[in-house]
Amino acid sequence: MHIFRTLPELREHLGRFHRPAFVPTMGNLHDGHLSLVQQARPLGDVTVASIFVNRLQFLPHEDFDTYPRTWASDCEKLEAAGCDVLFAPDEKTLYPEPQTCKVHPDSALTDILEGHFRPGFFIGVCTVVMKLFTCVQPRTAVFGKKDYQQLMTIRHMVRQFALPIDVVGGETQRAEDGLALSSRNGYLSEAERAEAVQLSKALQSMADAIREGDRDLAAIEARAMQMLTQRGWQPDYLVLRRRTDLQAPEGTEPLVALGAARLGTTRLIDNLEIDR
Repeated sequence: MHIFRTLPELREHLGRFHRPAFVPTMGNLHDGHLSLVQQARPLGDVTVASIFVNRLQFLPHEDFDTYPRTWASDCEKLEAAGCDVLFAPDEKTLYPEPQTCKVHPDSALTDILEGHFRPGFFIGVCTVVMKLFTCVQPRTAVFGKKDYQQLMTIRHMVRQFALPIDVVGGETQRAEDGLALSSRNGYLSEAERAEAVQLSKALQSMADAIREGDRDLAAIEARAMQMLTQRGWQPDYLVLRRRTDLQAPEGTEPLVALGAARLGTTRLIDNLEIDR
């Protein structure tokens, strides 16, 4: 695996390829990330991953400074997963001057759900992804479905700017008990880890209700919120939305159940696509 920290080195190396497949990450890698790398491998003629902890998408009270940096382990895992190129710029490389030009995505898609509770988050995400796209110039980029709203936001950005990139969604990877793999799972205590699966169970209860013919969406959402609240969680949202644009359902279109809730000091997110 080739490791590059500067843009000229990266571009010189990638200049010999025609169809880079790209997986951007913030490091602290787990099997979910590695599954995206493996999914990307047959989609291009070179597989590229990036590791960059993006300050722009962290709110002032969030964990930028304490976000786990696991460089040696990440490199070993990426190489074992078949990654060809790792781009790992520092802040001065990716942001050589204050990033005053930023990508402001569609507020109808990004001011809701995660964007409501983390204002400015998707501006930071879109800005760094656009910048990484210009660095790597991929033909395919793979993003995990666990960050469902992020995946939809990136797809929308790519369409709006007519970027020649196919954005592919990778299925959420889960532990044996159903907990979605996440870098932030490492913040959980042993007791919290055992409890954490209740978020996916709440989403499953919402999906089961839909499949059983329940059409009172507000009541389904309220029961799921109550289920977690009674167990000591602090839910931000548990909602049913249409997959196309994450707006409130109007008909029988495919749905997705999305949830975000705090367990102790750790905020977890998850989702579940529902066919009906």
